[in-house]
Amino acid sequence: MAALLEIKNIETYYDLIYALRGVSLSVKEGTITAILGNNGAGKSTILKTVMGLIEDQPDKGTIEFMGRRIDGKDTEVIVRMGISCVPEGREVFEELSVKENLLMGAYTRRDRRGIKDDFERIYNHFPVLKTREDQWAGTLSGGEQQMLAIGRGLMSRPKLLFLDEPSLGLSPILVKEIFRIIQDINGEGVTILLVEQNARMALSISDYGLILENGRFVMKGSSSELMQDKDVQEFYMGVRSEESVKGYQRWKRKKRWR
Repeated sequence: MAALLEIKNIETYYDLIYALRGVSLSVKEGTITAILGNNGAGKSTILKTVMGLIEDQPDKGTIEFMGRRIDGKDTEVIVRMGISCVPEGREVFEELSVKENLLMGAYTRRDRRGIKDDFERIYNHFPVLKTREDQWAGTLSGGEQQMLAIGRGLMSRPKLLFLDEPSLGLSPILVKEIFRIIQDINGEGVTILLVEQNARMALSISDYGLILENGRFVMKGSSSELMQDKDVQEFYMGVRSEESVKGYQRWKRKKRWR
């Protein structure tokens, strides 16, 4: 399976602080790849670096999309090439309608018929957006805004879709719905790079996973392998190992009799 996106040894910094330290990543066509890690690990910085949203970055390394170098290119050029990013926090245009927000996602396109078809495609994924078509985006619920942000990202017809923390601030029921739709989108042929703190959900729908700590990848593998790893279970999925549970119980007993 060919690599759609190839990142090699990139380094990105803010002022004098390095956010990414020699990061390498391969995203295979047709897959869902999940990047996991805590706040501040550098997950969003990877997406911003690829999208050209951090001036004069990366400082070192190369980024290739479909075999072509894209590091140093303008964001608009990268979007036209086929990468779209749904940012953390949704960032919808609050004073524009749902329909106008979706049209903003298609700003690089001129094929009116195709845009019309994609409206129907988005509404099939997110029927609630059809009923809110003329409503200001700022009046939508958090879940509806997330649906709108994903729909807007799809309007450019990307080959590769970046999703940055799509579960952030959503109820468990909405999280399941959003992740189901992400799988459906992938099933239509869109390759997805997913940045998430919800490790359990991310690994349950992805093919490959990587764990980022302090700007470096510390673990890579198939999602099924990572889900079985005891360290991943304990530190990222909230599942304590038998040894840690026994240690905690011993500590509680000692504390009780002091």
